Amino acid sequence: MGMPAPQPVTTIEELLALPEDGERHELLDGVHVVTPSPSPRHQVVLRELYEELAGTVRDRTDIQALWSPADLRLGPQTLVQPDLFLVRSHPGQALEHWQDMGTPLLVIEVLSPSTAAHDRGAKRQIYLDAGVEEYWIVDIDARMVERWKPGDERPEMVDGKLEWAVSTGANGSIDLPNLFKRIEP
Repeated sequence: MGMPAPQPVTTIEELLALPEDGERHELLDGVHVVTPSPSPRHQVVLRELYEELAGTVRDRTDIQALWSPADLRLGPQTLVQPDLFLVRSHPGQALEHWQDMGTPLLVIEVLSPSTAAHDRGAKRQIYLDAGVEEYWIVDIDARMVERWKPGDERPEMVDGKLEWAVSTGANGSIDLPNLFKRIEP
């Protein structure tokens, strides 16, 4: 006798009520998406990107660099867990709850075989429609970043120096060849 079929998950409340299983659960415009834990290589790239971004915004009180797990609500049926992101913060006010974060300024997703279709499709559209100022898709194998901004029909493909800026005034640059060189054994 088999296990009963799980009930479909179509709301954020149902998603948040699921038992912890070590996988990443997201709701993309009402579609429940489950992805396994990322690979160590994926995490190394995230660490390098986080160190670059966090170093740039460290002394600012109006912006924070954060990573998932993070239950960011971008709509009534949309809860995402971006790999890495920059959000506004308000001086003197603690960041307490994910639902209070608002729309991220910058979102970064690192491609993996299990996430590529969602990262380039539904998630890209969700982030840009929500008002994310920049959306980066990091392709480790191609050693490049696909950068999307609202209104873009195609991404900017960056494999050299990645210059970025967000509306808070925070800006910086990342030497992608050097970053990718640091992740190799």
